[in-house]
Amino acid sequence: MVPNDRKYTKEHEWIQVEDGVATIGVTDFAAGELGDIVFVEMPEVGDEMNAEDTVGSIESVKAVEDLFVPVSGEVVAVNEAIDATPELVNSDPFDTGWLFKVKLSDESELDNLLDASAYDSILGG
Repeated sequence: MVPNDRKYTKEHEWIQVEDGVATIGVTDFAAGELGDIVFVEMPEVGDEMNAEDTVGSIESVKAVEDLFVPVSGEVVAVNEAIDATPELVNSDPFDTGWLFKVKLSDESELDNLLDASAYDSILGG
């Protein structure tokens, strides 16, 4: 399942932009590959970051993977529900399992991301 209303990275993250603010999460494929997610380390509100920076990690029962930010900007929100219920990333990665939101500093960076069909082709679709 690859929703058409967002962009994707080759690292299996998704980004959905509304009014200059990007909501960021990991894809269903990434969540499935990781297995049962037990902890997510996320950036803090107010953190400034550049595209492709490592901003945290996702820990599952079988691996720990770095979490990257696909765009530059300032973190304006984090999904606090993930602290108490990290398995939301597994059960609903494209909705309630979102991770954090970034106020974009350079919207042209969105041009470097994949659309749904390009991302689906990476998955072999």
